[in-house]
Amino acid sequence: MDIVIKILQFICSFTLLVLVHEMGHLLFGKLFGVRVEEFRIFFGKPWVKWRWGETEYGIGWLPFGGFAKLSGMVDESMDTESLKSEPQPWEFRSKPAWQRLLIILGGVMMNVLLAFMIYVGMSLSWGDKYVSNSEMPYGYVYSDYAEGLGFVDGDKIITIGGEPIEDYAKIMTALLIEGDKTTVVEREGEMVTIEIPVQSVMELSSQTDFITPRLPFVVGSVLPEGGAAEGGMMAGDKVVALNGTPAYFNDQIIPTLEELAGGSVVLSVEREGEVVDCTVAISEEGQIGVGLASADYLPVRNITYNFWQAIPRGCQRVVDEIGDYWKQLKMIVQPKTEMYKALGGPIAIGGIFPNEWNWYSFWKITALLSVILAVMNVLPIPALDGGHALFILVEMITRRRPSDKFMMVAQTIGMGLLLLLMAYATLNDVIKLF
Repeated sequence: MDIVIKILQFICSFTLLVLVHEMGHLLFGKLFGVRVEEFRIFFGKPWVKWRWGETEYGIGWLPFGGFAKLSGMVDESMDTESLKSEPQPWEFRSKPAWQRLLIILGGVMMNVLLAFMIYVGMSLSWGDKYVSNSEMPYGYVYSDYAEGLGFVDGDKIITIGGEPIEDYAKIMTALLIEGDKTTVVEREGEMVTIEIPVQSVMELSSQTDFITPRLPFVVGSVLPEGGAAEGGMMAGDKVVALNGTPAYFNDQIIPTLEELAGGSVVLSVEREGEVVDCTVAISEEGQIGVGLASADYLPVRNITYNFWQAIPRGCQRVVDEIGDYWKQLKMIVQPKTEMYKALGGPIAIGGIFPNEWNWYSFWKITALLSVILAVMNVLPIPALDGGHALFILVEMITRRRPSDKFMMVAQTIGMGLLLLLMAYATLNDVIKLF
């Protein structure tokens, strides 16, 4: 059932994205008097179709992709019949360059607009909730891999690449995609700079415990039949020492308890302004029978927005996502990052949806995919909107339009490149499955 929900979310999201994208081409085409011959959602022979005005609309049987076929345009359909006759006023090729440019970029603009509208709606409905990095009281705990780069337990992240990071969840993203990964940390009251070299994104992203908030060992609840209860520990106790050695944090205490499994330990706890020693038995599993309240010390921030506040917030989120994705694209051409190994196809995209239908996750992922679709389509590759836009811009500058033969060759090369890229991404998907 989980896979069915994932597939359903993927189809719904992708259908919306394609519908909006192709609608951009259709609306700008009709605005400038270009005849839109066909408008399809999904590929394959349409199982339902209807005509409205000069356009035939339809829904194909294969739930993937879509298109808007404009008269007199060399596109992925490779239909050149109309190009054999004289240009007609209603054809794409007859329109001024600036109109053709807007028609071509209409899909990209609509995808950006969709992402903006989703982010505005999300800001109104859910606001923002995050753990504040700037107010992290005890810094972080780092993995052995992170320590090898120069981090030390307790370091507080101040800036990455010269930019402050407010949301804790974005620290790893910044370390992955920033070109300048120079990190400034606060260590025992002093500012320390850590120079992080360009490295494999795949290796870095696999470090799930690279950085975690450092939290105090605070008792939230005491199980009635456990070493803590027998030793006199109470809810609210805050551990300050273990066997006489100062110890305050989970990363200091929990591993020691596991090492002493089956024995006992003296835990000094702070209780109502006094320090009390409790001799506690440890189970064979390294447990003392308490539930921790450490997470209460995380500085969680909840921000709500009214309609007028949600608009600039939506704009900011779109700008941030475009910037982040553009940085990721640039990393693909840097062999040391191995970012090319992270490319994924339909399986990878479908896999990012949750196993249960969750509207917040659905809209968040859909907005992100809309941004990705916009950025990918604006790349100056023949067969993509960006390729067409590039040729039109060259025409506007040189006052010379590329020949139809040149456009056909460029379209063929572009389609070949895209098919190779799709095949590589799909192969990556299959390899990751095993």
